Amino acid sequence: MQLCQHACTKEVHLGSGAGGLLLQRRLPDCVDELLRRFGGQVQMIYIDPPFNTGQRFDMKMRVGEEDWKRSRARLTLPAYDDRWPSEEEYLSMMRSALTLARELLRDEGTIFLHIDSRMHARLRLMMDDIFGPQNFLNEIIWAYQSGGRALNHFSRKHDIILFYRKSRLYYFNIRSVPVPRAENRSNHMRRCVDADGRTYRTIRSGGKEYVYYDDEPAYPGDVWDDVSHLQQKDPQRTGYDTQKPVKLLERIVLCASRPGDIVCDLFCGSGTTLVAAAQNGRRFLGVDQSVTAHAVARKRLLGRKLEIETQAQPVNAEVSATLMPGIGFYTVQLLKYEIEAELGCFDGLDAVDQWSAGFLREGAFLSYANAVRSKQSPCLAKTLEIPVLSGTPCIETVDVLGRRAFYCFTETSGQ
Repeated sequence: MQLCQHACTKEVHLGSGAGGLLLQRRLPDCVDELLRRFGGQVQMIYIDPPFNTGQRFDMKMRVGEEDWKRSRARLTLPAYDDRWPSEEEYLSMMRSALTLARELLRDEGTIFLHIDSRMHARLRLMMDDIFGPQNFLNEIIWAYQSGGRALNHFSRKHDIILFYRKSRLYYFNIRSVPVPRAENRSNHMRRCVDADGRTYRTIRSGGKEYVYYDDEPAYPGDVWDDVSHLQQKDPQRTGYDTQKPVKLLERIVLCASRPGDIVCDLFCGSGTTLVAAAQNGRRFLGVDQSVTAHAVARKRLLGRKLEIETQAQPVNAEVSATLMPGIGFYTVQLLKYEIEAELGCFDGLDAVDQWSAGFLREGAFLSYANAVRSKQSPCLAKTLEIPVLSGTPCIETVDVLGRRAFYCFTETSGQ
């Protein structure tokens, strides 16, 4: 068998539970496509866009089995560039994205826009203009303790999440996101015990008595100080700058959508929104132009039903693999993958972060088996098994630079 690189831009991964679509696109280039395929169908949108910081953000990438074991990063890769020629150009991009978001939403839909103090005032006015001030619901403060301490002003320790509905028909379920009842917030209430032995607290306000049982859940207000930033050694960390914790996105997903609904993130980055959606039975739609972001999100979503559409990425690499037939299955072995890049030369399979085996059908790669490096399993599996099915046997590699490449097994002459 001969191994030939194939130009493939679509891959489908079989898996369990709710699935979704991951698009590698520049947002302006896919507006018409998104509206055609998803216009008026999305239940909830979360957007964590660039903040107009004037900085470039990175992805810390560990390479090969030894680097994973030592928990140190060898490569620093570009994640995304948050430098803009002018504030006007940034705001123009945001207006386009938010206008698209409104057209994607169902009438029951809602949107959460995650920003910080830099563009808060301008984007709040923009949201009022696009969605209508009557559709404003909350300005959520996400307060955290991580980061440095300032000496020339008060330390900036919060982000803002603007919560808007599309119409009065919006769906919202606060009971889906209970939180433990804080003991220190009940100290000013009178403590009582009822006939069944249940402890409760009471307070009078406006001539009415309010009763709160200790064993009943409380619900979050508009200040979220119970969800921390990802700490340096948090197992969720992928190395992708500005990654948000799953707990934060789970709260948003659960309160604003139901199982089977479509949850969308138009700047999906490392894929936290998509992970939170998939883990809770929601379908998902993620868009990001970053090659690095897509490689990270793909790894986190493996095992789910996943469709990925990417841009063509020809890769100059020396690749060797074998395909051995068995009874009802093929054994695929990845033997060699070598690239030379500005960032260094990699031996053996060190340059491979993840790979899959499956079949090429009608121009799309169908994945049936996957191998990835992770903190729990830094050693990359070199052998995968796939069923004998119709189509051309094929492998996909995702290297440490985030680049995808597809290689098909074809019969050589004389065999």
